Amino acid sequence: MDTEVAWVLSGAAGLVLGAAITFIWRFDERRREEPEVVEAPLVPSGAEAVLRVLSSSAVIVDVDDRVDHASAPAVALGIVRDGHLHPEELLALVRQVRRDGQIRDADVEVPIRRSAPLQVHVRIAPLTSRLVLVLAEDRTAAQRLDMIRRDFVANVSHELKTPIGAIKLLAEAVAEATDDPEAVAHFSARMSDEADRLTRLVQQIIDLSRLQADTLSEDAVTMKVGELVAEACEHSLTEAEAKQIDLRSTVDGDLYVLGDRAQLHAAVSNLVENAVTYSPEESRVAVTAKRVDDDVKITVSDNGVGIPASELERIFERFYRVDPARARSTGGTGLGLSIVKHVAASNGGSVEVWSEPGLGSTFTLVLPAFDPEVDEEK
Repeated sequence: MDTEVAWVLSGAAGLVLGAAITFIWRFDERRREEPEVVEAPLVPSGAEAVLRVLSSSAVIVDVDDRVDHASAPAVALGIVRDGHLHPEELLALVRQVRRDGQIRDADVEVPIRRSAPLQVHVRIAPLTSRLVLVLAEDRTAAQRLDMIRRDFVANVSHELKTPIGAIKLLAEAVAEATDDPEAVAHFSARMSDEADRLTRLVQQIIDLSRLQADTLSEDAVTMKVGELVAEACEHSLTEAEAKQIDLRSTVDGDLYVLGDRAQLHAAVSNLVENAVTYSPEESRVAVTAKRVDDDVKITVSDNGVGIPASELERIFERFYRVDPARARSTGGTGLGLSIVKHVAASNGGSVEVWSEPGLGSTFTLVLPAFDPEVDEEK
């Protein structure tokens, strides 16, 4: 009897084990036949590759307002900080786009430490049902340039009105003084002065417009610095003699520079002319040129009125005058030093200044030295 029970139990266990094995095998077969479910990526395939080639800074924001992807320029621009969009105004725009699905363009200010905020243009659009794309472009420099251009146009209009208005009034005065030869001669001389001033102003505006890009000139030639200095001094010699100013020049050895002759002549001539114009009678103006390492330094020093330290940072701005009344009496346009600065940049150099009220000023035009025998062989 016991033996029969054992056989029955053994048979039952075998059936259960066989059924279990069959179930597992069939489940495994079924699992293999069913396609594997792969979770779709959050960012669409290929989107990151496209974003990498865009010139704009790119940011992808998820439903929780977290930054899912950000290009390196976006981080550098400062619109992504600690995994979130910045500033709050930009994040509010993203939320609006997520709600209504409408593409938005806007200009936002991005605060940065110890400097003026950046002016950033953004374009925000829905990328998927869960993601929002932000494209940002830094337009700070472009907006600053637009502002400079607007100011330039306004200043030009104002400056042109002055001599034109003066010529008109003087012409009326001449017409009324036909019976007075001395008055006619006086007003005619004034008209000639105003016409000269107008001509000089227009020419300097043209020169400055050509130099705005600060790009290297395509008309570069090899020049002797001694000839450049001599021509600039000759340009102001008549005025210097009239004021009994001792105008002297010293050039060390055979110095050469490579640049645009007309531009460099205008720059050096402007520096010498300013020194003579703003120096008192019977004073001294010295023009020197020497080589310092790989540079040629052309220095113009005077014993004139000098410039206050608070004004030094602005003297190269267009139409800026330290003493407007004095500048107008001497015929100054406020463009000479701006031209010098742009000429220096356009010819691979720079301009330096030292000045002290009551002691005078020293302007130095720094240009890359050129060795014809060595550099022309390269």
